[in-house]
Amino acid sequence: MTMWRPKPRKIQRLDFVLAGAQKSGTTALHYFLSKHPNITMGDQQEIHFFDNDALFASGVDYEELHKHYPPLGPSTIAGDCTPSYIYHEPVAERICKYNPKTKLLILLRNPVDRAFAHWNMQRFRGREPLDFFDAVREEKARIAGAPPAEARRFAYVDRGFYGRQLERLFKFFLRDQVKAVKFEDFKEKQRETLTSIFSFLGLKPLRSVRSKDRNIVPYERAMNWEERVFLYNLFEEDIAKLEQLLGWNCANWKL
Repeated sequence: MTMWRPKPRKIQRLDFVLAGAQKSGTTALHYFLSKHPNITMGDQQEIHFFDNDALFASGVDYEELHKHYPPLGPSTIAGDCTPSYIYHEPVAERICKYNPKTKLLILLRNPVDRAFAHWNMQRFRGREPLDFFDAVREEKARIAGAPPAEARRFAYVDRGFYGRQLERLFKFFLRDQVKAVKFEDFKEKQRETLTSIFSFLGLKPLRSVRSKDRNIVPYERAMNWEERVFLYNLFEEDIAKLEQLLGWNCANWKL
């Protein structure tokens, strides 16, 4: 007698989105999510559907998103990892209209360190001619003069205002639909943090976790104290807002 097995079903909606922040461990978390037997992350790491303004200019076709996913088994959930989602302003509302029950994962790193890591990545890729301090001072003018997809490449400081970004997110999603995780916790207490992430998604933890640093770019130089103080002064108020929003203690982000 053969056992009846339900047929794989065509994806109807994503169950969760890993929405950012860039340079905060999203590549590593994507790796662990994709290793879970009950998760499919699609055919590429960053699908960039909800931050593609051209796709939303007229009637949006969600098949453009769903074509990246295979038919799903009965206990499989589907997710996307695109770290620019938390930053791009229209995205929260777009995801909410698509599926108001979506769960959102957010990894957040000390915004000072995140800004420097972002600049270093752009230098490594040959996309940034300016030194870090010059790039920070020129940022507002560069953003103002570029289309959004270009501007976010050198939004080293602007991407780090997490309080502002989360306030926008909470206009569309309930607090219990959003799991925010500190990059530092993810790095230092990986197994424990992953277990809590899988639990948030309604899944059992992975049996074995093989830790490996991913998306590591060699640093051209270290950040100097003047740069660190300058950036911290820019972020200080927003860090306080984030602490209030999430009930976090961000003492290890402060000078």
